[in-house]
Amino acid sequence: MAIARALIQEPEIILADEPIASLDPRNTQVVMDALLHINRHFGITVMVNLHSLELARKYCDRLVGLAAGRLVFDGVPAQLTAGVARDLYGLEAGEAAAADLRPDFAGAPGLAVAGS
Repeated sequence: MAIARALIQEPEIILADEPIASLDPRNTQVVMDALLHINRHFGITVMVNLHSLELARKYCDRLVGLAAGRLVFDGVPAQLTAGVARDLYGLEAGEAAAADLRPDFAGAPGLAVAGS
């Protein structure tokens, strides 16, 4: 519903703060697919705060990683290496991927993700 309300305003950019928090995998995909469609079909820039490296890599053209208030990464998903994951989350890449499965990731560093 929030996405529909945003579209009615004909925005140039949509800011989505953790739009998939607490969603099951099916609804996570529905929301992320909708945001991707909005970006691709309407040309609206979508910035999403995510804590899932897997989803960020799958859905986004550009990733901006912040940790402790500092820029750690700004690039395309293919450039998001294990070292960057370690800087963002203090974990090895495999551990970070496993952490994506945790239901409560609140307070963790995030990826500000832009699709344009």
